[in-house]
Amino acid sequence: MSSSAAGPDCCGGLGNIDFRQADLCVMTWLLGYVDPLDSSFVAAVLAIAFNPLYWNVVARWEHRTRKLSRAFGSPHLACYALGGSILLLNLLRSHCFSQAMLRQPSVEGLDQPAAYSLGLVLLGVGSVFVLSSFFALGFTGTFLGDYFGILKEARVTTFPFNILDNPMYWGSTANYLGWAIMHASPTGLLLTAVVALTYVVAVLYEEPFTTEIYRQKASRPRRRS
Repeated sequence: MSSSAAGPDCCGGLGNIDFRQADLCVMTWLLGYVDPLDSSFVAAVLAIAFNPLYWNVVARWEHRTRKLSRAFGSPHLACYALGGSILLLNLLRSHCFSQAMLRQPSVEGLDQPAAYSLGLVLLGVGSVFVLSSFFALGFTGTFLGDYFGILKEARVTTFPFNILDNPMYWGSTANYLGWAIMHASPTGLLLTAVVALTYVVAVLYEEPFTTEIYRQKASRPRRRS
């Protein structure tokens, strides 16, 4: 979703992952436990891929036309409406993710107290990143307010943005990874990889556009008080 403020997050974090180095043996092992044609798995993949596509298409359309702002009477109300729809879609994505895990087998090797504890830690860390990002950015900063003309004056540098780029995306990915490990689910692990890859694409797609928004802001003459 939105970057940390008056400039885009650099392509650190997820953007630095080189998926070409992924271990194909691990992927082969995962696919041995996963039926990719199962309806619940397909639904989860579609939900994961759809969400960032939805918010980017709608936000860019709003930036170009301002039709949502006119329809709701203000850019803030329009942004709240988009944010609410994104939250609902994220709930649907999480439901599809959970159903896909429940429909497919788990792995005994991961069904251990140590693995469960690791998953719990990842879930906790991910939640900290997601919630602290939200509180640092605010609702409009989180949900693409800059596309509605609601621009920040300065880059947010407080936690967690002072230690990690794109912490909300990282945190969300950690949540899904922890959830998958806690359920000893190869399906969950594979879907987490889909989540990570989707966020990488989203970052590469969003950041140049956000950069241009703030470049245009910086080039406008400042009003004298």
